[in-house]
Amino acid sequence: MTSLEKASALRRRKGGRPIAALTAYDYSIARLLDEVGIDLLLVGDSLGMVVLGFPDTTHVTLEHMLHHVAAVARAKPRALVVGDLPIDTYRTPAEALETARRMVAAGAEAVKLEGGLRQVGQVQAIVAAGIPVIGHLGMLPQRVLAEGGYRKKGRTPEQSEAILAGARALIDAGVAAIVLESVVPDAARFVSSEIEVPTIGIGCGNGTCDGEIAVITDLVGSFPWFVPPFARPEADTAGQIREAAARYLARVGSAPAPGCSQSRPRG
Repeated sequence: MTSLEKASALRRRKGGRPIAALTAYDYSIARLLDEVGIDLLLVGDSLGMVVLGFPDTTHVTLEHMLHHVAAVARAKPRALVVGDLPIDTYRTPAEALETARRMVAAGAEAVKLEGGLRQVGQVQAIVAAGIPVIGHLGMLPQRVLAEGGYRKKGRTPEQSEAILAGARALIDAGVAAIVLESVVPDAARFVSSEIEVPTIGIGCGNGTCDGEIAVITDLVGSFPWFVPPFARPEADTAGQIREAAARYLARVGSAPAPGCSQSRPRG
């Protein structure tokens, strides 16, 4: 299917079989996730923390994103490949379109951007160029410094209505789906019930949205130094990696390999 066909199929999942989405940052993980039938692979700017070691997503550049989008795209997944537009690369509609085109050239089939009403022009420009867009509302990681930390959204009726207004504006602009992040369950359920495109939740509670997205390192337990309270690890690959490396260390250190000499080679 083309990228537009994949995005259209995603949109038709509203109210149907839940959408299963995961982040992916490299070729091998993208292949593995696609083999089991994950619906959407997000090359998220969360790679700034779990791959590049930055404290938050505000350090991620467009070059970082292009590098990882290209790696995931080389897996040629059947899943829709979505690339996050990094901070300060979509401040105007023209800039947003240029950034989206570069992401598509690298292999993305759709792009995701953060924000509601203030992103309407950007979404319209990208969609008009034939590039599918996913919205992102609720807690916006790219605004973590401006807001002084990560905070749950939708705690008051006013906040819920603001999220809904942003969602409706994004839908009118042409988004195929909307990620809701760290929105309290009642608000996430309310917004999901009021709009006609799928919502994909992270940190919004179980069954409150039309699908769920998780960070792959949270799912497989490969980043043990910080695990969000809402994460549900299904494996402990960090422990398995440590054990494998320790066994390797013991094997290599137990005896010299055949033909090897511990003496200094002659120059």
